Amino acid sequence: MDDSSGSNELFLFLASSAHDMKNSVSVLSGTLETLLADASPQTESAYPQMAHMLYQTKRLNDNLIQLLALYKQVGKPGYPFEMQSLEIGGLVEQVVAAERVLLKSNNITLETDYDPKLIWHFDEDLIIGVVSHAINNAIHYTRDRIRLSFARDGDFLEIRVEDNGAGYPAALLEAGVSAMHGATAGVNFLTNSTGLGLYFSSEVAKMHRHRDQGGSLRLENGGAYGGGCFVLRLP
Repeated sequence: MDDSSGSNELFLFLASSAHDMKNSVSVLSGTLETLLADASPQTESAYPQMAHMLYQTKRLNDNLIQLLALYKQVGKPGYPFEMQSLEIGGLVEQVVAAERVLLKSNNITLETDYDPKLIWHFDEDLIIGVVSHAINNAIHYTRDRIRLSFARDGDFLEIRVEDNGAGYPAALLEAGVSAMHGATAGVNFLTNSTGLGLYFSSEVAKMHRHRDQGGSLRLENGGAYGGGCFVLRLP
């Protein structure tokens, strides 16, 4: 068996394993969401622990989805990248619905600012994944408020996820710069251990191109709430 054959088999094994794990985590996440939707801190003593479990399962699910997407891009040339003309309002509705229970269970308010009729070209699944992941990460930094906004800025669509926390640490800001240059700085949003989330988001940004312009990702502090800001720009 040559090296390329062995590498392909390893890719297939890892992808299959990640897919199985993702399915199991999705079931667990759905069960926790159902339990939390029917409970409250007043009626369920384990409510805080359940909310934390949901947060961690969504984080794990995010990472597995990212691994699968990167596998398709690297392991299988011809990743089904689907640029579509879509209304921003529909995308926001999907994101808000997916994050509703997690945000409520953590007493966090999500504010949105967008033109629902604004139309842009992007891969819906990938952008929803990036935005949802950014919101999940913002939960780690915010005090009690997150803002999701979409606005046209010249030839770009600027997507911002902002929180009212103390801001991103310097190491994370540096990791954002490294990710756009194709490197990982050994830091992610949550654990400061790996750069998978940033790397995935930066790769998604770069995949979106129009004429001679490409998408970009940056992290900064300040914004509408004075905390951390995740900024995705799509041409």
